[in-house]
Amino acid sequence: MDINDLRSAVTVLLLLMFAGIVAWVYSGRRDKNTFDELAALPLKDEQAGVVNHGQ
Repeated sequence: MDINDLRSAVTVLLLLMFAGIVAWVYSGRRDKNTFDELAALPLKDEQAGVVNHGQ
């Protein structure tokens, strides 16, 4: 086995992982509310009690 065989195996493995993640995301077996909450997380205000220090 040379380096090119290893590169090919890693490429195929990563392609299969990507396809699996895409299939999982688009399947109806996940909780949409959880994904909506996580998607809005960056837009929420900072936690109460955190000092802004003039920024």
